[in-house]
Amino acid sequence: MLSGAIYEKMGAGFPYGTFAINATGCFIIGLIMEMTETRYAINPVFKMFLTVGVLGGYTTFSSYSFETLAMARDGMMLKASLYSVGSLVTGLFAAWAGMVAGRLV
Repeated sequence: MLSGAIYEKMGAGFPYGTFAINATGCFIIGLIMEMTETRYAINPVFKMFLTVGVLGGYTTFSSYSFETLAMARDGMMLKASLYSVGSLVTGLFAAWAGMVAGRLV
């Protein structure tokens, strides 16, 4: 739903929807992991359900991989490279920001 709304506003020329989904998922996983490792004790099975199950289903590494390869296949190497590196850097930053936020909550 979020991805569709983003594509509707931004257009389909770049995978903005997948990028946003993965960035928000990284932030939320950083938040949950930090909070449950340092401040709040929850059942480890429930923590795995939230992070691996729910957030694993929310984020989409397979779409990211396909979209990157499709851009490369179509000769858009710069766009594919920017998407690939940008996704990695943004994901790491978002997870870190989630961890920082988790310390503050």
